[in-house]
Amino acid sequence: MLDRLSPVPRARLIAGCESVELVAAESLAEPGSEMRSVYFPTGSSISLLMPLDAAVPPEVALAGSEGFYGISVALGMSISPIHARVQAPGTAWRMGASGFRRELSRTPALRDGIDRFIFVSMAQLARNAACNRFHVVLQRVARRLLMSADRAHSPTFHMTHESLAHVLGVRRVGVTGAARTLQKRRLIDYSRGTVTVLDRPGLERASCTCYREDVALYKRYLG
Repeated sequence: MLDRLSPVPRARLIAGCESVELVAAESLAEPGSEMRSVYFPTGSSISLLMPLDAAVPPEVALAGSEGFYGISVALGMSISPIHARVQAPGTAWRMGASGFRRELSRTPALRDGIDRFIFVSMAQLARNAACNRFHVVLQRVARRLLMSADRAHSPTFHMTHESLAHVLGVRRVGVTGAARTLQKRRLIDYSRGTVTVLDRPGLERASCTCYREDVALYKRYLG
């Protein structure tokens, strides 16, 4: 997201940030907690989880280098409605909420980029609701692996069956079965929590259409 800014406002915004190393499973916000910072992942991703009656809340969105975490702050709210947890460890820029709001007011290009990202995120949330209701586990697993590979900027990344089951809100046995099917088709390789995408076009075909529609939406509104 920050790379879309011209050099001067980008440099000014980064000067107001600090580089942080996010740790896997680190909690960045709890539901109802005050949001003091926003995050721009550069080599990490942040899972947004919705608290329900289930012991482990399901994932409703994933933020990586294509966007940021802190929509509530951008909308003028100070309270987090969700649980934000680091999905993939790595680097990120962290900026104080007040400084971020100042930059939004003084940098039209940043405001435009943030607004576009919020629009895309809202559309993705709506699609996720339908996807979780109507698409089978195999398709959803393929889609989520593609999303992780995109945000890792690599075909190889860490993702256990247990964590994948948690973010999808399904039983682990279902994820294990889907992963074995994808391995048998030689679309992925899986060993000790490390996933390698072997055949990306094949994995995209195994996914539901939601993945392709998400990518098209990102390209249209975020470039």
